[in-house]
Amino acid sequence: MAKIHSVLVGKAVRHVARLRGGSGSALPGLVVEKIDKKFVENSLKKLPRGVVIISGTNGKTTTTKIVVELLESQGLKVFTNKTGSNFSRGIAAALLADMNARGNLKADIAVLEMDEAHGVRFAEQIQPRYSLLLNVMRDQLDRFGEIDHTARLLQRIAESTTYGVIVNRDDPRLSNENFLKDIDADIYSYGVSSELINQFPSDDDMRTLSMEKREKLFERDDTCLKTISGKTATISYGGKTEKVSLKLGGIYNVLNAVGAIALCRQILGKNMDEKKMLKTLSKITPAFGRGEDIMVNGKTCQIILVKNPSGFRLGLKSFKPDGVSTMIAINDNYADGRDMSWLWDVDFDSLKENGVCEISGSRAYDMALRLQYDEVNFTHVDTNLSRSLKSFLSAEPDKPKRIYCTYTAMLEVRKQLGKIAEVKELG
Repeated sequence: MAKIHSVLVGKAVRHVARLRGGSGSALPGLVVEKIDKKFVENSLKKLPRGVVIISGTNGKTTTTKIVVELLESQGLKVFTNKTGSNFSRGIAAALLADMNARGNLKADIAVLEMDEAHGVRFAEQIQPRYSLLLNVMRDQLDRFGEIDHTARLLQRIAESTTYGVIVNRDDPRLSNENFLKDIDADIYSYGVSSELINQFPSDDDMRTLSMEKREKLFERDDTCLKTISGKTATISYGGKTEKVSLKLGGIYNVLNAVGAIALCRQILGKNMDEKKMLKTLSKITPAFGRGEDIMVNGKTCQIILVKNPSGFRLGLKSFKPDGVSTMIAINDNYADGRDMSWLWDVDFDSLKENGVCEISGSRAYDMALRLQYDEVNFTHVDTNLSRSLKSFLSAEPDKPKRIYCTYTAMLEVRKQLGKIAEVKELG
C-alpha cells in the first residue's frame, strides 16, 4: 500500500507540474523519494533482465537512446530515463510516467543514463547487470574536480556491476589495468581502428603537440569502428564486418553507436537478430540537442550540445560551416558547469572563413573574446538568449541555421523554438 500511495502522490505532482508548463521531469521524483527512499530500488529490482547503466563524460544521452532502440528492435520492453535527467530523482520521475496507478512497470530491462557522481551511489544500491563506460573528459571541473576523480567514480560503477562491463578501450583512463583490476564482472571493450584514432582524441591527446597512434592496451574488444565516410560507417564485430548508413550526424555519435552495439551483443548474446539490429541502427536519429534538426521557417536549424573541449572540438570537426549561419550560446549555470576556462582549449579555426552570426548566453562576452583570439569574426553579441535567437533567425533568412550551445542554453533554445516550430517534447 505504501508504494501505491507514493505512486499516486508522485503522479499527481507530475500532472500539476505539466499543467504549469514544465516537463515535470525531476520534481515528481524528488517528492516520491521523500515519501519512499527505496522507491527506485524496489521498482527496478524485479525486472527480469535487470538494469543497465550508461555513464561517462560525453555521449550518455545519445548512446542510451541508441541502446534502447536496438533492444526494442529485438522485442524487449525497455524502461529508460528518456529525458536525460540522470540523477536518481529523474529516474524516479521517469518511473512514475511509465507505471500504472498500482505501481506496476511493464518492462523487461532498464537502460539508464547516469551522471558519473550520482551513478556511484545508484550502482552500489541497484548493482546493475551491465555497465557501458564511454569516456573521461574534463567537464564541470567545479563539480567533479580533477579528471582522475571522475575516472574513479566510473571505476566504482564498474566494480558494482555483476555481469559485464564494456569500456571504451581508446580512453587511457578506462582501459588501463589499474582501472580494471578490481572488477569482478566480465570485461569487454569497443574502439576505433588505428586509421581513425587521431579523429577521436582523448583528454590527454588534446594537451600534446602531436597525435601519435596509440597501441591497444589490452585485447578484450571485438567491436570496432573501421571506417567512416560521411554518414556511412564500417563496423566490425564477432569476426564479421558490416557497412551501415546512418542518420546520426557527427563522428562522435557514430562511435556512440559502436559502443551501443558492443553492449547489446553482451546483453542479447546469440539471440540477437543482427539484420534487425543493423536495420534499426540505420534509422536512429540523434537525441534532443545532440545534432537534432528542427525545421524553422522552411530551413533546418541544427542544435549541437557542447559542454567541454573534446565535445566542442568534435562538433566543429563533424559539421562543416559552409553555407550555414552559425550561432554559439554559452551559459554557466550549475548544469553547465560554472568554470568556462575550457573554451580556451577549443580550436575555432574552422569558423574563420564564414564567421559567426550570433553569440549569446550568460557568458556570451567570454565566448566573443575567445573567438577574437582565433581571429574569428562575429556579427552580434547579446546575453539575452531569447532576444538573440530572434535576431539570429531573422538574419540570413535563406541559410540553414546551426547553434552550438551548452546544456541549459540548449534547453532554452528548444523552448523558444517550440513557440514557432514543431519541437519534440522531452517528457
